Amino acid sequence: MFWYRYLYVGERAKRYRSSIIRGIREKRYCPGVYVITPPSNGNNTLDIYPQYMLLLGGYRNREFHILGIAVGRREALNLAGTIVSDMYALTGGFCLDRFLTERGSRV
Repeated sequence: MFWYRYLYVGERAKRYRSSIIRGIREKRYCPGVYVITPPSNGNNTLDIYPQYMLLLGGYRNREFHILGIAVGRREALNLAGTIVSDMYALTGGFCLDRFLTERGSRV
């Protein structure tokens, strides 16, 4: 699991940031927590997963690059919107690789 150097954290998640990160690293269930990652296919801009998905068989052995954490689905959607907005402001487009490269972190 890789963590984005400039990790995006939702407002509610800020209160529990360290315990959420610790829980994800230790592969413990964190109720209500969502993670935002680069897309698993070329058709999306970002992927949003409930944290418990990372504990399931098909996902357990995959390497994820976590760009953001949020508490609640609405906060996750707002945070993904913030990431996309920042991406567009910096690059003038929706190329995540270019955005991460220009911010100094590559997937």
